[in-house]
Amino acid sequence: MTKQSYYITTPIYYPSDNLHIGHAYCTTIADSLARFHRLKGEDVFFLTGSDEHGLKIQRKAKEKGVTPIQYVDAIIANFKLLWKELNISNNDFIRTSQERHHKVVQDALQKIYEQGDI
Repeated sequence: MTKQSYYITTPIYYPSDNLHIGHAYCTTIADSLARFHRLKGEDVFFLTGSDEHGLKIQRKAKEKGVTPIQYVDAIIANFKLLWKELNISNNDFIRTSQERHHKVVQDALQKIYEQGDI
């Protein structure tokens, strides 16, 4: 018998400022589902992350005199610290600023282009 797979993700949070209760709420709900499916013996992959692009981030970084990536690095460190404090069991944390994310998006868009969809 094959093991069932279960994939769950939170939204990729927009780190324009410090975390709020909504981030924690959504992530703990996803964590509860991931844990439930693990208890059922399923192969679970739980993803969370951050969307680090946008004008709001750019403006806030400029106000602080840092680059956008420097600005979000501090906020992302707080995300990871809170997830550790809450004992969140995610398998991965993806950042849209990471090269691995860029590569996957480029590959997906290339396939869509080659199919004639864009």
